[in-house]
Amino acid sequence: MKKPRLLLVEDETDLGNVVRQYLEISDFDVDWATDGRQAFDRLRVPGNEYQLALIDIAMPEMDGFQLADSIVQLGLRLPFLFLTARNEKSDRLHGLRLGADDYISKPFDIDELVLRIKNIIRRSMGTQMAAAPSSVIQCKDVVFSKDALRLSISGTKDVSLTPREAELLEFLFRNENRILRREEILSQLWGENDYFLGRSLDVFISRLRKHLGASSHISIDNVYGVGFVFSVRR
Repeated sequence: MKKPRLLLVEDETDLGNVVRQYLEISDFDVDWATDGRQAFDRLRVPGNEYQLALIDIAMPEMDGFQLADSIVQLGLRLPFLFLTARNEKSDRLHGLRLGADDYISKPFDIDELVLRIKNIIRRSMGTQMAAAPSSVIQCKDVVFSKDALRLSISGTKDVSLTPREAELLEFLFRNENRILRREEILSQLWGENDYFLGRSLDVFISRLRKHLGASSHISIDNVYGVGFVFSVRR
C-alpha cells in the first residue's frame, strides 16, 4: 500500500529533521522544504501530489500564511495545518480564514501530531469519495463545483473555496431549509465537536454567507442560540 505523502515546510533544521524522521517512522513519505518559496515551487511541479502540508508560519522568502493563500489561489485540493511558535488569537483566526484544517503550537507532542494528520487525511479522502458521483450542484442562481472548489453566483461572481468550505457548503445543500444545530454540523461533517472546529465553523459560515450575499435566492440565516438555516427561496 502506498504511503501517504506529506509536504513539511519548516526552516528550523533541528526541528525539521526530528519531525521528518518521526513521520517517516510513522509510515509517511515526507518531502521537506526549508522555506515557503521552495515549497511553492514543489507544489507547482506536475505529478507532485501530497495528501497534506504541514506549514510553519515564520519563514524566509514566503511566510506560512502567504504559502497557504497561494495553495488556495492555485485551486489545489490540499489540506494543510500550521506548525508554529506563534499562539496569538489573531494568528489562529487568520489561519482559519485561509482554510487551515488544524493549528498546532510549538512545542507539540509528536504522537498527537501524527494522530491529527491521520484524522485530516481520513476526512479528506472520505470527502473526495463522497463527492465522486456528482461534481456540480446547481440551485437557482448558484452553481457549486465541488471538484473544482468553485462557487459561481448569478453568473457574475466566481470565487474559490477551501476544501473545508466546500465540505460545509455541500452539507448545507443536502440539508436546505431546516434548522441545523452547530453540534450536528460538527459531528456529522467532521466527526467531533471541539473548540477549534467550532471556531472554524464560525469562520467558514461567515465566508460562505458573504459569498452568497450576491444570490437572490439563497442565504445562511442564524437561529439564535441554536445554529443555522440554509434558506433556499423558490
